[in-house]
Amino acid sequence: MLNTQANEVHSSEKTQAQFQLVRQHSLTLIKDLSAEDCQLQAMDDVSPIKWHLAHTTWFFETFLLAKYLPNYTLFDEQFKVLFNSYYNGIGEQFKRANRGCLSRPSLEVVMRYRAYVDNAVNELLQTGTDQTLCNIIELGLNHEQQHQELMLMDIKYNFSVNPSFPVYRQAPSNLIEGSYSLGTLKYTEFSQSITNIGADAKNGFSYDNEQPQHQALIHPFRFANRLVTNREYLEFIEAGGYKTPSFWLSDGWANVNAQQISHPLYWQCIEGQWFEFTLYGLQPLNLDAPVSHINYFEAAAYANFVSARLPTEFEWEYVAQQQVFKQPQNNLLTPTVCKQPDTVSQSSDTCWQWTNSAYLPYPGFKPFSGDAGEYNGKFMNNQMVLRGGCVFTPKNHLRPTYRNFFYPHQAWMCSGIRLAKDLL
Repeated sequence: MLNTQANEVHSSEKTQAQFQLVRQHSLTLIKDLSAEDCQLQAMDDVSPIKWHLAHTTWFFETFLLAKYLPNYTLFDEQFKVLFNSYYNGIGEQFKRANRGCLSRPSLEVVMRYRAYVDNAVNELLQTGTDQTLCNIIELGLNHEQQHQELMLMDIKYNFSVNPSFPVYRQAPSNLIEGSYSLGTLKYTEFSQSITNIGADAKNGFSYDNEQPQHQALIHPFRFANRLVTNREYLEFIEAGGYKTPSFWLSDGWANVNAQQISHPLYWQCIEGQWFEFTLYGLQPLNLDAPVSHINYFEAAAYANFVSARLPTEFEWEYVAQQQVFKQPQNNLLTPTVCKQPDTVSQSSDTCWQWTNSAYLPYPGFKPFSGDAGEYNGKFMNNQMVLRGGCVFTPKNHLRPTYRNFFYPHQAWMCSGIRLAKDLL
C-alpha cells in the first residue's frame, strides 16, 4: 500500500511538473509581443495569439476542471463560446474568421484566466491522479504544444502582411551560413515490404488518428535523401513552372490562376534579388535551405517538373522506422541547410513534408472517447497528410507515426517537399 501511494505521489508530481513546463513555454513564446501583436488575425486560417492562449486554457477548464474538480467555478461563463474551437458536442462557438474582432477580453484578462486555471489544475493534482485524469492532462498538453507551433506560424503570417516587415526575434549571427555544397539530390532504394504502420497505444502518447497499428503493403520505391532546396525550386520558377498547366493538378492550376500565385508564400523579389520573410524579418533568400511554406499543389507540380512524385505517408513512415528519429537539434525559427546530404535526413527538424496520401482513418480507427472524440476524426475529408515536423514544432512533440493534415491550397504552415520515385 505504501508503495502504491508513493507511485501515485510520484506520478502526480511528474504530471504537475510537465504541466507547468508546457504552460510556461506558451508564455515564453509571447514575451516580446505587445497586446496589439497578440490581437492580429490577418486571414481566416490563422488566429490571434491571444485566442490561442485562451483556447488552450479553455481546454483544461472544459475537459478537466469542470468535470473532475469539486465545486469548480468557471472563470467566465462567456468563455465557453468565445474560446470553443470546433467542439459541437460542447456547444456554440464564436465564428473562427472573426476571432480578431474580440478586443475583449483583453490580453491581461486572458493571462489572469490562464493563472486561474493553472492554479485549479495544481489544486486538483494535489489530491492525486488516476489514469483518467492523466490521460486528459496528457492530451491537453499535447494539444497546447500543437497550438505553440500554430502560434509561431500565425505570428509569421500576421507579421508578413505588414510592409515594414516586423521582426519577431533578432536573427542569430549564423543564420545565413557560408557556402555549403549539397550536391545533386540523391535517392535511396527501398524494397517491397509488408510493414506495421501507425502507433501502438501501449507505447506512449499518440493521437487517435495514428491508431490502430496495422499492416500496409509497401511497393519498391526510391526516397530522396533531403528536402528540395530554394535553389532547386527557383529553377522551377525560372523554367515557367507557374505558367505551365501540364505540371499542375486541375484544382492546383485553378488555384494558381485564381490567386495569381507565382512563387512561394513568403518570397519577395526586390530589385531583381530574392528575399524571404521569416520570424527574423526579411532576409536574403538562402538558396541552399529547404523551400518552405509550399502548398500541396505546388509540391505536386514541382515533383512533376523533375519527373518524380510525392511519397505516400506509408512510404514515409517505413523510411522513418529504419532511422533513429532525431529530435530537432537547433533553436532556429527558419529551415536550415542540410548537413548530412549523403544520408536520408531532415526527417523531423526542418519542414513538414507533403505526402500523396489523403487524410483518412486507418482500418479500425476509433476516435477518443467522450467529447474529445471530435479531436481528429471529423476532419478526415478533403485534406492531405504531412509527415515529419518543422522548426516550429516543440522538440518533444514528434514521433515517426505523427500525422499532420492540411488542405491542399494552404501554405502558411511550415511545409516543404520530399520527393520519391517508383522502383518497378
